[in-house]
Amino acid sequence: MSQITEIEEGTFQQEVLQSSIPVLVEFGATWCAPCKMLEPVLDQLAAEWQGKIRMVKIDVDQAANLAIQFQVMSVPTLILFAQSQPKERLIGFQPKNRITAKIGPHLA
Repeated sequence: MSQITEIEEGTFQQEVLQSSIPVLVEFGATWCAPCKMLEPVLDQLAAEWQGKIRMVKIDVDQAANLAIQFQVMSVPTLILFAQSQPKERLIGFQPKNRITAKIGPHLA
């Protein structure tokens, strides 16, 4: 089972912006093949980084306003939020080592 929580527009403020630890948000879609390829990588990282980061996913078809607000032009897009601000962005399928290189330095 995935360790990544699916959230909606209505809970974004509380789940992401008000989080006391960094949150990695996957903006994706149910029809997106690269998103499906990325999920096992994110599950693995969620297990490795447990307690240091939260991981959530947002379906851009259900949360169009958030996709527009954070300028998500293609899926998957990963955005790391820390202290209520977007800190890093990765677009498209990314291998584990690239995600680790970009996100790792932001973890306590």
